[in-house]
Amino acid sequence: MSIRPRASGYPLGWRGRVALLSWSACLIAGFGVAWSIEPDPRGFGTHERLGFPPCTFQTMFDLPCPSCGMTTSFSNFVRGRVVRAASANLAGFLLAAACAMQIPWAWWSVYRGRLWMVSRPGQAMLWLLTVICAIALSQWLVRVLTSSE
Repeated sequence: MSIRPRASGYPLGWRGRVALLSWSACLIAGFGVAWSIEPDPRGFGTHERLGFPPCTFQTMFDLPCPSCGMTTSFSNFVRGRVVRAASANLAGFLLAAACAMQIPWAWWSVYRGRLWMVSRPGQAMLWLLTVICAIALSQWLVRVLTSSE
């Protein structure tokens, strides 16, 4: 009698596999855009090089918003400038790292037909987003408090 180990991870049908492959393609495209723009040396404002206007929140309130520096962080991340990426926006750096890890994870999951090391995808996504949002808000509060001194 042979005992096979139970397969772990949330099972994927063909739609789930297509969704993961599409998601990884979007991530790769996003990193491509980040590579195509030179990060702003101020540590924020890189998004303006894509044709977007300056941060509305910062313009209206003369304070950085919680996501200020995210595009700069991604642009530095793809260039391997880890310290600059983290100092531009720590949550952006962590989000970029999480996105980079998702690409091989998605491919491996598609190959296996199951989400690798994830049995509850909704709960895993909630934890990841909660941690990154908490870091973004914490960093923002520190920036606001230190800029008013």
